[in-house]
Amino acid sequence: MRLILLHATPKRARFKYICKRGFRVNPIQLRVALEEIPNVSEVRVNAILNNIILQYCGDLESLKCALFEVLNSIAVESDLIRNDESYLALRDEIPSSSEVTRAGSALLLSPLLNNATAQLGFSLIASSPLLFSGLKETFEHGINSRSLEAMAVAISLYLKDFKTANSTNFMLALGEYIEEITMYKSDDLIKELAKQKSGLAWVERVENGKSVLKQIPSEELKVSDIVVIGAGDTILVDGHIIDGEALVNQISMTGEATPVQKGHSDRVLSGTIVQEGKIKVWAESVGAQTAMARIKNYIEETLVQKSAQELNASKMADSLVPITLGLATLSYILTRDLMRSASVLQADYSCALKLTTPVTFKSAISSAGKEGIIIKGAKSLESLQLSEVFIFDKTGTLTQGDLEVLDVYSFHKTWNKDAVLNLAASIEEHYFHPVAQAVVKAAKDKDFKHFHHDEVTFIVAHGVKSEINGKSVVIGSRHFLEDDEGISFKAQNKEIEMILESGEMPLFIGYDKELLGMILLKDSLRENAKIALERLRKSGIKEIIMLTGDTKKKAEKIAKELGINRYYAELLPTQKAEILEQIMQEGKKVAFVGDGINDAPALIRADIGIGMHKGADIAKASADVVLLRDDIEAVAEARELAIACLRKVQRGFKITVGVNSVILILATLGKLSPIQTAFMHNGTTIGLLLNALQRIHVRKKQIV
Repeated sequence: MRLILLHATPKRARFKYICKRGFRVNPIQLRVALEEIPNVSEVRVNAILNNIILQYCGDLESLKCALFEVLNSIAVESDLIRNDESYLALRDEIPSSSEVTRAGSALLLSPLLNNATAQLGFSLIASSPLLFSGLKETFEHGINSRSLEAMAVAISLYLKDFKTANSTNFMLALGEYIEEITMYKSDDLIKELAKQKSGLAWVERVENGKSVLKQIPSEELKVSDIVVIGAGDTILVDGHIIDGEALVNQISMTGEATPVQKGHSDRVLSGTIVQEGKIKVWAESVGAQTAMARIKNYIEETLVQKSAQELNASKMADSLVPITLGLATLSYILTRDLMRSASVLQADYSCALKLTTPVTFKSAISSAGKEGIIIKGAKSLESLQLSEVFIFDKTGTLTQGDLEVLDVYSFHKTWNKDAVLNLAASIEEHYFHPVAQAVVKAAKDKDFKHFHHDEVTFIVAHGVKSEINGKSVVIGSRHFLEDDEGISFKAQNKEIEMILESGEMPLFIGYDKELLGMILLKDSLRENAKIALERLRKSGIKEIIMLTGDTKKKAEKIAKELGINRYYAELLPTQKAEILEQIMQEGKKVAFVGDGINDAPALIRADIGIGMHKGADIAKASADVVLLRDDIEAVAEARELAIACLRKVQRGFKITVGVNSVILILATLGKLSPIQTAFMHNGTTIGLLLNALQRIHVRKKQIV
């Protein structure tokens, strides 16, 4: 990779980059990466001329080094990206106002020049960017719409019709300027959702045996730091509140403008703002691992991902270029009128077809983001629209995920219910799992008496361990206590079976190698779960399926209440992906909605995976759609938005083909001059782009 400084001032620099043979950089990825360089305030990329224009402050040499590193980091072999990119995707620089000014100046001043040679020279200078790029595109990508535009202007110059040449060049430059601004706008709509918050944070640190409050850059934050956040401060970590209460504005993450009251053990996310109060947060995720950073990565993926609709539009536009060229040639053969041929050459489909489709997708993704729904690219949006079957994992999706203690059972004569509950809460209060939070809440509601214990050990997907006075305490699933810890259940087997007939969730407590007791927990259905499922059915979903580890009796009750006619009960976590595979073999497009660690394989395998707001990080990372607000109706909203987006794409496609076909026919028949053709063609494209940018609104529907 070579980097050449073409021009520089203390605030602005223009570079030229030259890739190694067989390598290229994607201009959109390049622009996104350059905007991350410190002290860079504005970026423009011209992928045709391989130029980078930067507004910056600071040291130029440091800037050049940073730029060189970025280029090397994103350069890939050209074969890896060529198939998915049209030539328009490479034109990532907004044409500078000087090009539009130059074209406009030629149009106004050329008639004032009496000498034809001077007029020709003046017009050639003004149209040289168009002629040069048209020639370069033809050699590199074959004949395309840029080639046709350059040919039209070249014909007018050859005929010494300078007014037509300059008018056409001006219309094309102005149209391209507006089109590219619109494309940038569609990218910016998305990227504004991904702005990563950074700055200074107050943390509690132990120095010389004393706890002190220090202010440090967010980049220096570490997992397990205690971060102190006051009113007006942005939360820079993901974590749980260990002290204090606050009103937190979560609009940047969920789209909801109403602040939410947060207190002890509640989870908070990076990028949200403390509006009132003061809290201390135990940092679980920092830096690139925070929710805001991950969302930023999702967003950057959407900028370069193309759907089948986009690729089809691009292919169709390319396939229509020979038709336009053929009609222009036929027109000249029949009429010997080069000016008519020049008019036909400008009536192509490429700009409207190749630009409006991606802009519509990006606008829809932006609309979803503002509603608290992150859709990872145009392909995900398209798959969501095509889905026929929705599969829901019950717990945390159709149910609240906020557990409550129904009852406590003691299997030891010297321990009453309250003592069993207090023992469990003493261990669980150090854990932020929903089960732990429910147990602690129940204990506090009953005058919680704390047991002093040793350090707590967390065993993922099993439970927790600790010691009290040298005796072991284990809390978790039956498998954890019985198989892993060797605690016998034989004496209480019949009693446990009777208790569990209700189908509710058990939590077992072992003490000193004996089964001490059991806590029964309940997970309630979401209030709007039935409405959400009904909205999905009305959107065209053919079948809704539920997967659960509950008993068949419990599953049947929930399925009946929600109107679900197909469900799978008593499943082990590993069986979910197997069930999904079976359903997909029926030949249907399947969407899977889940939230747990064990849902990740199913989320990846499904045609479209949807991760719930309170889900595990791995579930969100595996999903194609991530909900930033805890609302099951957001699933239906995402589906309805996808349908609206695809309808908009198809409507724009039909208008593009219809209007441009009329322009092409009129130009072929000699009814339009090159100037009129350029005006109508660019005007139609700009109108379609502005319509594509309009935000898609999905209103909540009340279903009775």
